[in-house]
Amino acid sequence: MAKLVARDLGDTELINLIGEEKDRLFKLRFQLATGQLENFSRLSQTKRDIARLTTELRAREIAAAEAAAGGEA
Repeated sequence: MAKLVARDLGDTELINLIGEEKDRLFKLRFQLATGQLENFSRLSQTKRDIARLTTELRAREIAAAEAAAGGEA
């Protein structure tokens, strides 16, 4: 993943990037299964990238829910 700060991305860009990273992880796992993967650290790095992006997306969802709940009270 390019060194992007997840906070700078919009929601749709973030969701698209998560999809791309999951696709990359699938391809890496396929390479691992077929014995073609040379750099094993890419697996764990891709998993970490997905976790970071998912965490940012979830934080936005929580903030939006809190803002909506605060507006109702």
